[in-house]
Amino acid sequence: MTLSTVAAVAGISVPTVSKVLRGGTDVSPETRLKVMDAVRAVGYERPGRAKAGAARDETGQPGLIDLVVNHVEGSWANRVLTGVEYEAAAAGLDVVITLARHNGDWASRLLRRRSLGAVVVLVDPTSSQFKALAAAGIPVVLIDPMSKPPINAASVGVANWDGGRIAGEHLLELGHRRIGVVAGARSHMYSRARVDGLRAAVDAAGHEGGTVTVAYGDWSRTQAEAAAHELLDRTPDISAVFACSDVMALGVYDALASRGLRVAEDVSVVGFDDVPEAQWATPQLTTIRQPSAEMGSAAVKLLLESRLRGGDTDRPHPRVEMLTSLVVRASTAAMR
Repeated sequence: MTLSTVAAVAGISVPTVSKVLRGGTDVSPETRLKVMDAVRAVGYERPGRAKAGAARDETGQPGLIDLVVNHVEGSWANRVLTGVEYEAAAAGLDVVITLARHNGDWASRLLRRRSLGAVVVLVDPTSSQFKALAAAGIPVVLIDPMSKPPINAASVGVANWDGGRIAGEHLLELGHRRIGVVAGARSHMYSRARVDGLRAAVDAAGHEGGTVTVAYGDWSRTQAEAAAHELLDRTPDISAVFACSDVMALGVYDALASRGLRVAEDVSVVGFDDVPEAQWATPQLTTIRQPSAEMGSAAVKLLLESRLRGGDTDRPHPRVEMLTSLVVRASTAAMR
């Protein structure tokens, strides 16, 4: 198939089709979608694209894969990067860190440099971005998707629901019956799963269970502090708080300190992630560990497998789910 075939199906000029496939930014979203739909309809592949599984591009230089993130602050993202870089280096690939800004141009940047694939973290790609990358033969692997991904996008995550359940069972075993939850964003699947898991543990305890009160910290230490104040204002007899990330757990610490409450002695706190900050906190934070570096490594392996499949965009792609585990430290204690 040629560019002229794609242009005829899309009803657009050949130069415009070429511009879209090179990742040009001066094209309307509607035109870009028309081109990508036509590319998929006729089965067009860009000439010179690296063959499936190849570690080098058509110039003989090491191939590039992208780690697409919305920020690089914090040790969790750095741990994921460590796993991505380790596995990519073993495959002879270089890693480009691509920041996803609000204007959504990150997909165009991948098209322009002919990325061999993208590991996407803390970013929720739009359907048009998925279509554009699929049509260009650039596979995508999501790490803990924020929303339900399309059928042709592989993903790596952890057992978020089970992690929430483990946190709930730990607090119940310590005698806590009034539990607050500082969740992440309302729309994020992994935040909802963690909250649902904790609720399930409380519900399973039956009449010996307790109550769960939820506020939202949007993954921010500052907003988590405000959420913790909201929880304690609404339900003053809360004796334990489950924060859906370690960073938000530190915000809970801040709120308790400002109220003259002691962590563990007055209110037990459990986080989620097990980043280094969990051990630096005072007292050290009890948390649910997720293997962040291993997730990055697994994502690159899935990416390479996607390339070996040769661009099969219709077959369901796999999800790798890793186990979570409880790490008990000093921030939880038996209910007084």
